[in-house]
Amino acid sequence: MATKQERYQYRKERTRKNLMEGGARRPRLSVYRSLKYLYAQVIDDNEGKTIVSATTLSKELEGKFKSSAKSIEAAKALGEIIAKKALDKGVTEVMFDRGGRIYHGRIKALADAAREAGLKF
Repeated sequence: MATKQERYQYRKERTRKNLMEGGARRPRLSVYRSLKYLYAQVIDDNEGKTIVSATTLSKELEGKFKSSAKSIEAAKALGEIIAKKALDKGVTEVMFDRGGRIYHGRIKALADAAREAGLKF
């Protein structure tokens, strides 16, 4: 039986492969979740460049949340920020790359907030 880490690795590889199967027509909204913070970036895989990035460590979110930067409220705020930055750069549609994490909690909150702010995926 596969360990939890092996299952995570399989899921990460499988989801990344499925994203790339359709061709990189759209930029990729990649989300990384550590134990404390969230990081999001919009990546153009054709050129291999990051278009925009944001994190819960940024000065825009500093001191806004009582509990910590690992709350769902912080994830929602990060989703709005990354969507605004992407729309300013002219990116309206993205592919959501959750990095093998399940679509739940902070990952889901970030995605929903980005959708509400105007990104399509």
